[in-house]
Amino acid sequence: MSDVQTYESARQIYRVMVMHYVENMKQADIASEMNLSTAKVHRLIKQGRDRGMLEISIKTPFQPQLDLESRIIARGGLKDAIVAPTLSEQNDIVMRSVGQAAAGYLLEKLQDGDTICITGGKGVSAVIDALNPDRRYDVTVVPATGCVQGKLYTDVNYVATRMAEKLGGKAFHIHAPLFAENAEQREMLLAMNQVRDVLERARNATVAVVGVGSILAESSSYFDLHDTAKTDRQDIIEDGAIGEVLAHLIDNQGAPSRYGLNERIIGLTLNEMHALPYSVGVAAGIEKAPPIHSVLKGRHIKTLVSDEATTSHVLNIFQDEAEVGEVNELAKA
Repeated sequence: MSDVQTYESARQIYRVMVMHYVENMKQADIASEMNLSTAKVHRLIKQGRDRGMLEISIKTPFQPQLDLESRIIARGGLKDAIVAPTLSEQNDIVMRSVGQAAAGYLLEKLQDGDTICITGGKGVSAVIDALNPDRRYDVTVVPATGCVQGKLYTDVNYVATRMAEKLGGKAFHIHAPLFAENAEQREMLLAMNQVRDVLERARNATVAVVGVGSILAESSSYFDLHDTAKTDRQDIIEDGAIGEVLAHLIDNQGAPSRYGLNERIIGLTLNEMHALPYSVGVAAGIEKAPPIHSVLKGRHIKTLVSDEATTSHVLNIFQDEAEVGEVNELAKA
């Protein structure tokens, strides 16, 4: 075949593919316009595909969020991540958006017969507020920790009941405080049949939904959990605590803090949460970036649901950490 014939063949294939894929014309209409048989048009389109002349590109206005999801999964050792757009500088609006994203993710994963263990907190409450299932789920909701009376979002029994009502399932309550007064009381409470039963259900849960708390922020809800924590606030910070998950204070590497209340928690341990098939951490707001980084360093959750601005800050912390590591390695060389 001569160069002219080759060119004309390629041009014909190109024209047919433009008419079909770009101008959305049916093959029969292309055949009529170009005075070809429909079978010939079909063969030309196939030849174009076989020659690699067709590229399919899918675009979305949410591509930046999708890119952030891929990056935070890779950097944080996660199984999954959901990054919601940061729609406002107001934390309550951002939290509402993140709650909606987490609720949608939960409903995608949820199956009849599942058990969900949860903590209290503003993040988990935002997820429950956003739940709007199109059917009832035969699920069980159980607390992952003991209970704190006072503000509704810290009352894990209340939060568990709300989630169960939204989903159409049932809830179990735990009749024990979040923190025991001492080691002996903790052992006694953990040995009680009702407490032991609820925490055993939590250990065998299909999914955990937990908040990620900030210690450094003035609005930190951790200090609402126990009067001692309020008194010890400065000591907690000076000791290196960065964040909180499952009521456990953790440092910037995700390791549990030495703070005494960590040893008096009534609830799942961090290692027990690690063993669950799904553990979803929900957090929003720039002040949550350092604790999220710490939680990811400790591999305490398998899925992160956050907002665009917060996730970007977490990635920046990882980048800064990597650069410091490189400088230190060069200094040793």
